[in-house]
Amino acid sequence: MSQTITTDSRELAYDPAIRPELYDGVRTRRIFAFLVDAAVILFLMVAAYVVIGVLGIFTLGLLWLLLPAVWPVVAILYSVLTLGGPSSATPGMRFTGIEMRTVQGEPLSYGLALLHVLGFWFSMAILTPLILLVALFTERKQLLHDLILGTLAVRSAY
Repeated sequence: MSQTITTDSRELAYDPAIRPELYDGVRTRRIFAFLVDAAVILFLMVAAYVVIGVLGIFTLGLLWLLLPAVWPVVAILYSVLTLGGPSSATPGMRFTGIEMRTVQGEPLSYGLALLHVLGFWFSMAILTPLILLVALFTERKQLLHDLILGTLAVRSAY
């Protein structure tokens, strides 16, 4: 009796045993990318607060009801619109030279990017920076929400 083992070449392309250079410094780069993205999100939030504040005067305060929604809306839209699509990287990730991919090497879709962002923010709310500990024990330096969704953070080709 013979057994045939088939492997998908796309999965081998992101195997840390075959291509360890894809994962060199990913944890550190991911932390710095988060800090860059947090600064950009903060800038966008301040701009949104100013616009809503000024327009709220003209609407007799009606638009001020939107102020509590600024943080989640800006943060989620920023992350989903930049992670989803062909580049699969936020500006902070591009700056630090990493990108997100599925385990098969495909870019993230907008739906998967939304799940990734929600998973990240919920795990950050519950576990705070302790989610980084998971990356110390996984071959591909994945965080908890990466493991659940089947996504990877790898060094980008450009």
